[in-house]
Amino acid sequence: MDNKWWKKSVIYQIYPKTFQDTNGDGIGDIPGIIAHLDYLEELGIDAIWLSPVYCSPQEDNGYDISDYQDIDPIFGSLNDMDRLIAEAKKHHIRIIMDLVLNHTSDEHFWFQEALKGKDNPYHDYYVWRDGVEGCPPNDLTASFGGSIWQWVPELGQYYMHQFSTKQPDLNWSNPKLRQALYDMINWWIDRGIEGFRLDVIDHVGKVPDEKIMVNGPKLHDYIREMSASTFGKAGLVSVGETWSATPETALLYSNPDGSEMSMVFQFEHICLDQDPDGTKWDLRPLPLLQFKEVMNKWQTELHGKGWNSLFWDNHDLPRIVSRWGNDSEEYREVSAKMLATLLHGMEGTPYVYQGEELGMTNIPLPSSIDAYKDVETMHAYRVLKARGWSEEKILQSLCAKCRDNARTPMQWNDGPQAGFTTGTPWMPVIPNYTTINAASQVHDEDSVFSYYKKLIHLRKETPVIVDGAFEMLLPEDEEIFAYRRTDDSQTLTVICNFYGNERRIDADSLVPKGSRLLLSNYKDMEEADLLRPYEARMYLK
Repeated sequence: MDNKWWKKSVIYQIYPKTFQDTNGDGIGDIPGIIAHLDYLEELGIDAIWLSPVYCSPQEDNGYDISDYQDIDPIFGSLNDMDRLIAEAKKHHIRIIMDLVLNHTSDEHFWFQEALKGKDNPYHDYYVWRDGVEGCPPNDLTASFGGSIWQWVPELGQYYMHQFSTKQPDLNWSNPKLRQALYDMINWWIDRGIEGFRLDVIDHVGKVPDEKIMVNGPKLHDYIREMSASTFGKAGLVSVGETWSATPETALLYSNPDGSEMSMVFQFEHICLDQDPDGTKWDLRPLPLLQFKEVMNKWQTELHGKGWNSLFWDNHDLPRIVSRWGNDSEEYREVSAKMLATLLHGMEGTPYVYQGEELGMTNIPLPSSIDAYKDVETMHAYRVLKARGWSEEKILQSLCAKCRDNARTPMQWNDGPQAGFTTGTPWMPVIPNYTTINAASQVHDEDSVFSYYKKLIHLRKETPVIVDGAFEMLLPEDEEIFAYRRTDDSQTLTVICNFYGNERRIDADSLVPKGSRLLLSNYKDMEEADLLRPYEARMYLK
């Protein structure tokens, strides 16, 4: 594990549909990614995590795959994909593909064959139960609404779908299905892919008859088998999306022996700004003390035994500067830099979601639900309406948390459609693109982009950031997030004012004597003992 490249690396997530359109159809494509490899190399990232570009009906924006071994024409072709892999290598960038192994599209060849009869060899690739119409096998509900069971009258059976009805769940208890998936993964490895992000991987061990949807009894057996047959054997990076992960299970997933995966995405910190007894739409302010406890737990309990992934944003989450920073004109840049400092000084592999390095923001509060496109958001609207929420309250909640916030077009310049497309974008551009865009930041030493660039460089050049032990400082302070990282030769101290108030601190007690200021999000330091709004400092001894 100590020699793994990803320990010193930063990974950049691209949502292809909104990154760059080159043919004017309003949808981002693979040639658009190739066109911006210089930009990504300048930022300093080491790998691209590519959200799905496989053939798909796009019911769930590509997370409903109809052919794992072909590229959807809206993104380009297999030749384009091969060219991306080759061109990225020239820029010292690896390609990590997103794998959806819990379910497929109902338009996948396997499922179309499964519908032909119980004797079809592909029927058992999916989860079926005999029954009668109107009486599903149990009362489990799907994430996007309704029963988890969908009736097929021609077969007299229900199939299971944990998400949309158009996303039938795969049956991992079938060894032939597992082998077919492993063959597909190895096909991509042979094409030059150097890692995989595994969508909702903690769901594949499900036991629906016992109402076990995550962390099934055979889950880790399946993952170890897959790793030994595919990416683990090849020594590639792998990260699992595991909303159910705890530090204990993360130590299994990210065991240094490489038997499962390199790391997992855990979401305990991401769920703290919602009512504990409600859904993600039931909002509350971030409880900073609890947040500090969670981050401390993950940093200390995995140290030397597992590996963290570090992230604020992804394609399923709102923009962090709007969520926990301050996206006002006055404080957007400084709060974006503060949040970046806090995260990038920790142990683990940081992930930067497209536009995060520019301080891109959430969608402005819309006037109606028509502003949104995401299937989850539309389901939430119906559910919250049925709960009696007012239209105003619903829109405020969706504006804060919906997935569409992350899926607006990348803001490249201040020209038409932010330079994303010459046509009409499938998702509207946020109006602030005229002031928040890549062209205005790449050559500006004080920009959010340049700040991320410095943080990424520091991880490569500062061993204590990679391997140092973590110690939380000021654990009871309700406004300051401060910590220390130490190894045999270096001490890193990070101090962040999480909010917009000025705060007095005792710098001498926090910062070891002889430390130098390594990085700050303010141009100058007025007083060592004074933290200005959202001020962040990183010291090294």
